[in-house]
Amino acid sequence: MTGVPRPRLSRAVEAQEAVKEIIVRRGLVAGDPLPTESELMEELGISRNSVREALKALQAVGIVDIRHGFGMFVGRMSLAGLVDELAFHSRITLQDGRNHLQHLVEIREILETGLVQRLIDLGEEADLSPAAEVMARMEAEAAVGEVSPEIDRLFHDLLYRPLGNPLVSQLLGAFWDVYYQLRGHLGAPDESPADVAKRHGDIYAAVLAGDKAAAVRAVSAHFDGVRNRLARLRPDH
Repeated sequence: MTGVPRPRLSRAVEAQEAVKEIIVRRGLVAGDPLPTESELMEELGISRNSVREALKALQAVGIVDIRHGFGMFVGRMSLAGLVDELAFHSRITLQDGRNHLQHLVEIREILETGLVQRLIDLGEEADLSPAAEVMARMEAEAAVGEVSPEIDRLFHDLLYRPLGNPLVSQLLGAFWDVYYQLRGHLGAPDESPADVAKRHGDIYAAVLAGDKAAAVRAVSAHFDGVRNRLARLRPDH
């Protein structure tokens, strides 16, 4: 049986793949310097225009970091592109009742439900003091009538920090950024600042007590306010 020939990659895509191969082959990591344009031209045997086109494409997806006046470096992982795309598509689906934002919130809730149980499994190994400090700041803010988005986000970031997984912070941050970008389209929140602080406090207290069932309930209750705001956006049938 004759195999189906694979389509030939364009020069631009070939150049991108070649630059990525150099990064992998040399064992470079985020922040490491890359060869100059001239060095890449010589090593890859391609024109300056092809090199620049490849580098711009790789910069757009975060693989290459071009710092004018300093050089080129291996990029650090970022979900900024994903956030912008999710926010845009979630916004346009709010207009026709499909409401993709609701699906994103559901995924984040599932993620946090698992994370909070993994955190409890760590037991005394988990240092919860940074989260406790943020919790105290949140309660102080609630007492004067407002919980800032920054404190809300920081609580979740620090709570799961003991898990030692840097992707957790990035993923939760991506979901949070999408929601925050669309907050103006969701109407006024149902929860008071005191309610917001209590929801977070319940999660923290359950983790501190090592009570997985209570932690899962607290995470679910935390998302009730978001679910209620999204439910109000459903078109009448």
